[in-house]
Amino acid sequence: MIRKIYRILFSEKTRLQFHIILMKLKALFLRGNRYFCLCCGKGSSKFLRKGNGLEYRENAVCPNCGSLERTRLLYLYLKNETEIFHGSPLILHFAPEHILKKKLIKNPNYKDVDINPNFATLKMDITDIQFPDNYFDFIICSHVLGHIPDEKKALNELFRVLKPDGNLFILSLLDPNIHETLEDPDAITPLQKLHKYGEKDLERLYGEDFSKRISTSEIRIEKIDYRINFTEQERQKMSLGDGKREIIYKVVKTSQHCFHLF
Repeated sequence: MIRKIYRILFSEKTRLQFHIILMKLKALFLRGNRYFCLCCGKGSSKFLRKGNGLEYRENAVCPNCGSLERTRLLYLYLKNETEIFHGSPLILHFAPEHILKKKLIKNPNYKDVDINPNFATLKMDITDIQFPDNYFDFIICSHVLGHIPDEKKALNELFRVLKPDGNLFILSLLDPNIHETLEDPDAITPLQKLHKYGEKDLERLYGEDFSKRISTSEIRIEKIDYRINFTEQERQKMSLGDGKREIIYKVVKTSQHCFHLF
């Protein structure tokens, strides 16, 4: 009841601001150097845990900037292995992570979008991207695709607006122990989805077939586990995850053809 009243009294945007303030207050009590976040450059005695009621990941959230394991690893990859922070490339960023957006928004050609206007500058549906064909040099789509009912339409749109030789980075929750992506039409309610897929608003749980699932003749796909570039000690200090949420799929478009392939 208290939660319902809280939601009635305060808008979603205000609740998000409260969350950030509370997190920063926690950070004051977690000063230290056992853990280090490359996104904000600050150390902590511990990171905050993250969970969904069924399981929790200890030391997952940086209390200073809110970055998750996947965000820290993606930032390291983008910074070390791409030109996304150099010059003024055209960038499209879905469901932008706060700390990553903070670094990229200095670029005047950066566009951050979300179906929920409280989470991004532009409101936009990933299945109806309001930009021209062959437009963006880089697209970041982290932990979005698995939540989209019409996955094929979303992929067509992503491929359509990506420039030839442009880079699309897709991350999602996946289970490395299953060969085929799990989709259960009987999993309808949030609780059913939580038990089936591990998150209450997922439409599917990807397996080892993800590359094959999104592949077309007009793209190249590289599966990247960037964690292997760091020692076990470094992975623990920066809390870079266990590989279930942090695998980067780099998609390079090789053709200017329109994408209506599924």
